[in-house]
Amino acid sequence: MKKKLLFFLGLSFFSAFVFLSYSVHKDLFTQIDFDTTVKLQDNISRRFDTLFSVFSLFGSVEILSLSLLFLVLINRKVKSAFVLLLYVLTLFFELFGKVFIVHPGPPYMFFRYDIPFNFPSSYVSPGSSYPSGHSTRTAFVSVILLSLILRSKKLSKFQKMAISGLILLFNITMFTSRIYLGEHWISDVLGGALLGYSMALIAAAAL
Repeated sequence: MKKKLLFFLGLSFFSAFVFLSYSVHKDLFTQIDFDTTVKLQDNISRRFDTLFSVFSLFGSVEILSLSLLFLVLINRKVKSAFVLLLYVLTLFFELFGKVFIVHPGPPYMFFRYDIPFNFPSSYVSPGSSYPSGHSTRTAFVSVILLSLILRSKKLSKFQKMAISGLILLFNITMFTSRIYLGEHWISDVLGGALLGYSMALIAAAAL
């Protein structure tokens, strides 16, 4: 994909993130957030509580940040450092949203995380729940990984399609888990995804 197109898509996704952030700030998603969480939890068996809880660990700051660092190192390009710079900027935007956009997360009655383990970053609570950090990081790292996969000359077309499908499945499952576990509203997840995708597309244009 041409770099100019990647950059344009990145700016478009970021514009959508800004618009969504304004909408969340104005409480326009309150009913949609509540209804989506209720319907999702009603239609997914409680037997998946542990599975989703374990899966959500892969979206932690610790795991995804190290994964991104690994991808940058194996790419062996000086300009790959720009990816790390934009990743840090992405985390700043995430923190900014949680501090300045008043948007409380789901009440405890929706909480379904059921394993006795959390990474240290899980205990850091900067403020509100918008945007979802797990969704932001998952989206960012996924786009960078997908960019490297599609540009690889060592993988066949089938292998690229298969890996791309797995990345998409990983994203969908992670986003779903954040809502199902009662960790975030759907607006939080959408905001995080838009933020992560937008910044990663701009970063991918530099690779």
